[in-house]
Amino acid sequence: MAIDEAIAQTVSKTGKPTIRFYSWKPAAVSIGYFQGMKQEVNLEECRNQKIDAVRRLTGGGAVFHEEELTYSFSCPIESRIVSDNILESYKKICGALVNGFSEMGLKAEFAPLNDVVAEGKKISGNAQTRRFEAVLQHGTILLKVDVEKMFSILRVPDEKIKDKLVKSVKQRVTSLEQLLERNVSFEETAKAMKQGFEQEFEAKLVEGSLSEEEKQLAGKVKEERFSKEEWNFKR
Repeated sequence: MAIDEAIAQTVSKTGKPTIRFYSWKPAAVSIGYFQGMKQEVNLEECRNQKIDAVRRLTGGGAVFHEEELTYSFSCPIESRIVSDNILESYKKICGALVNGFSEMGLKAEFAPLNDVVAEGKKISGNAQTRRFEAVLQHGTILLKVDVEKMFSILRVPDEKIKDKLVKSVKQRVTSLEQLLERNVSFEETAKAMKQGFEQEFEAKLVEGSLSEEEKQLAGKVKEERFSKEEWNFKR
């Protein structure tokens, strides 16, 4: 999360839109900016399973990150690469994901406000914020999904309806493994999504690495924010 913020903070200076693909090790749960950690996450189970927990800069609900590809997209607001209209900007960026799924042989579509669905089920959830004079959107693409494990980590409003909730999520959420009926690697997915972004934005992506400024800023932001209880438990 600190790296995503560091990229967003520097992108308005460099003027270079940046796309990042990453995974989580160890597994983690991220909560939305406006959520409460203790209300959303079973922290004892996180400790038992050695799972991290962090508050995002972006809004939305709690997300369990394990077998997935996560992307982040950052660009200067003044670049007008995406619309000032939030819905239109979600549609544009998620359109790149739709293209990427097409490269993998899947028909997917944008589902407002911020999801992508395939065969009627959610395959990607996304969240966006605008600060540092930049647009930051990040989201997940599920390679596999273990709903039971997910709900051992995420709290539910009423334990008595947990089984029904698990069943409901299984009917509404899917993964690349389920859709393609085979194991799908991070690398294969990243390659397809790279092509999807190039098509949507009519641009050639150039592979790079974090600049020294981004590395230093990410370290600073991590220490000052994302590693602090004051941030993660502030609500």
